[in-house]
Formats: sequence, C-alpha cells, structure tokens
Amino acid sequence: MRYDTIRYDFADGLAVITLERPEVMNALNAAMRAELTGALARASTEARAVVLTGSGRAFCAGQDLNDGSAIEDLETLLRTEYDPMLRAITEAPVPVIAAVNGAAAGAGANLALAADVVIATHSAAFLQAFTRIGLMPDAGGTWTLPRQVGLARAMGMALFAEKISAEDAARIGLIWEAVPDADFEAHWRTRAMQLAQGPTAAYRAVKEALRASFGNDLGAQLALEARLQGALGRSADCREGVAAFLEKRPPRFAGA
Repeated sequence: MRYDTIRYDFADGLAVITLERPEVMNALNAAMRAELTGALARASTEARAVVLTGSGRAFCAGQDLNDGSAIEDLETLLRTEYDPMLRAITEAPVPVIAAVNGAAAGAGANLALAADVVIATHSAAFLQAFTRIGLMPDAGGTWTLPRQVGLARAMGMALFAEKISAEDAARIGLIWEAVPDADFEAHWRTRAMQLAQGPTAAYRAVKEALRASFGNDLGAQLALEARLQGALGRSADCREGVAAFLEKRPPRFAGA
C-alpha cells in the first residue's frame, strides 16, 4: 500500500508507523490523518504491537494551520477526522507505543498521549499549545490529561501552555519513560519487540480493563476482571506461561 505522508514498516509482528512530513514538523493535515487512521487499522489486523513515531526533529507539531479552511469548522474536523484516528489507537487490540522523538505540541502531544505507552527521548518536549491561539485542548487532551497527571497539573498545562520536558513528563506520570537520545531508538525497539513477542490476548485484556476502570464502580470492575481473567486462564498462552515458569525457561507465546 502506498502512503504519501507516513511510512509503514512491518516485520516480526511489529508495525512501525512513522509520520513523514519533517519539513512541517509532521503537522497533521487531512491526508496524514486519513493515512494514519488507515495504517492503524491495518496494523490492528496484522501486528502484535504498534509503534508510532516521527521523522526529523519533531514527533508532531499538531494541526497544520495551513491545511485549507480546517480551522473554520473545528467541530466537524474533530468529529470526522480526529475522533476515528484517536479511537484507532485507544481501541487497537494490540499495544501501541508512542516513541516521541522530538517536540509533541497541541494535537500532536495528545496523539502521543492516546497511546498505551509513551517513551520519549530526553530532548523531546510536550506542549498543550492551544490557548496560545485562542483554543482549548482537543484531540482527547481534556480526557487524557487529568487522568494521567491529576486536575491541578492538567489545568496548569492547559491554561499556561508551557513546555514540559520529557524528563519532567516522566517524573509527573504524563508518560512512561524518558531515555537518552543516543539510546532512544534501540530502547523503544527493544520495548516494542518485548510486546510483539508477548501474550497478545493478555495485553488486549489489560487495555480493556484499565480503560474501562474510569467508568466502572468497584463491583463492575471486579466482574469485568473475573470475565476477562477467566477467558485468559483457558488460553494457550496461559498454559505456555505456566509451563515455562515451572520449567524455568522463557515462554514462547503464540499470540491470539
């Protein structure tokens, strides 16, 4: 399949989707949103883990403000283009890692934060830039931020629109980890391959249960845990995991 704004690489169960508009810091235009949504859907059917990263010096600068008249009808844009793209990440049946190689601003920051795990290089930064142009956070930011860092920090990030370094983002729980630039690609590839070789059904259940927990009371969450764990306990991957533990060897998960 041919792409104009992204690159799609697939090997050994891992799909790596790279935003490929480095001349504009990988700003999101209509073509990139459509291609990214399609690539994520493709990865969900053939990969056991997905990595989303950027080319050049930025991860993603957010909405491309030169992209026609999109800014004039943001409600339609968000409903028809951003919503499917973000849901393709959060509802993917496999783990999605955002490997943030540089600046992640505005919708670009929230695109990264929609992933299951965010790994950033030390030179990366996160910026909720929206109020700088008279807007509020979108692309899921108002849902994600308070759940990851609490209301006080989320409010400060949204109101002041100040840059947060990758190291500070890891410290406050906005992302999973920040790693030195020299080690960045090798590190995220190792992390991604660990997931691509892991128990896919268990990962899918982890995603479902953790994301559902914000809307469930304790009773509903316990019932969900029981249902999901019951199915996992009957799986080939669970049998393999237990056998490997007892035999003191690495497991060989087939995925499901």
